[in-house]
Amino acid sequence: MNKFPVPAFVLAAVADAVAEAETHASLDSLFMYAEAPGDPPEGSKPVKALDWLRRINKESGDRALSIIGRIVEKYLDAPEPSASFWQPEAAVEAHKLRVKKIKDALARAGFSYSSGGILSHGQGIATKSLAELVKARNLDVIEFEFDRALKNVVASPREAVSAACNILETIFKIYIEEHSHLSMPAKQDLQAVWKVVKADLGLDASIIEERDLQEIISGIMATVNGIGALRTHGSSAHGPVKRPYRLKPRHARLAVHAAHTIAAFVLETWDERAAKVEG
Repeated sequence: MNKFPVPAFVLAAVADAVAEAETHASLDSLFMYAEAPGDPPEGSKPVKALDWLRRINKESGDRALSIIGRIVEKYLDAPEPSASFWQPEAAVEAHKLRVKKIKDALARAGFSYSSGGILSHGQGIATKSLAELVKARNLDVIEFEFDRALKNVVASPREAVSAACNILETIFKIYIEEHSHLSMPAKQDLQAVWKVVKADLGLDASIIEERDLQEIISGIMATVNGIGALRTHGSSAHGPVKRPYRLKPRHARLAVHAAHTIAAFVLETWDERAAKVEG
């Protein structure tokens, strides 16, 4: 684990923004809301904000990103203001500049921000592809699970694994529902709905000629089963067993990224087949 996960220039950008925008009281309230460790440091607002952020970075480990995410949420999730009698143009421009500085610092550090205070290390290609595919279909239920998975990787690995499994399960059920020649299995768990979808999409390693692709497709089969099993034995979706899995953020991250890769591949395969039918 990186002892200091957030670069100094990101801390400086956030400290400058909150020191400029907040009073001492509201700054304290904001950091307490984010569950920053310890009591408010002494000093001016810039000194207080930077010292507190450094403490978060030093003492909070993997939780540092979630804490700082909740701090910047107030600025990055706020609707863009417009000038009015109560809010002059100068104040609006100052707010926009603060938001830009935070976003620029996060981008430079390779962090991505999602609505709701979700701050994470840069998303992989599969995660970005899945986000685009989900938005294109306007699938609100998958968007909810998508955000829940990313938000809880560090804060609640069990919850993240449950969401990752739900993403796959939901996509497979939607696929079955939208193809009239298919029937929903009596048992609608992940393995059962996946069996129907993979057969219809031709995702069977035995009928693929390229050996390299055979191995990848075989791996996908095993991964789906593994994610489903992990949800059963180690996620928040089921009660704890006598010896529950000791899920860590890296385990949850593996399950989430694997689920995103498979979900994106299935949706892209679905789109390709639909295009051929239409053509």
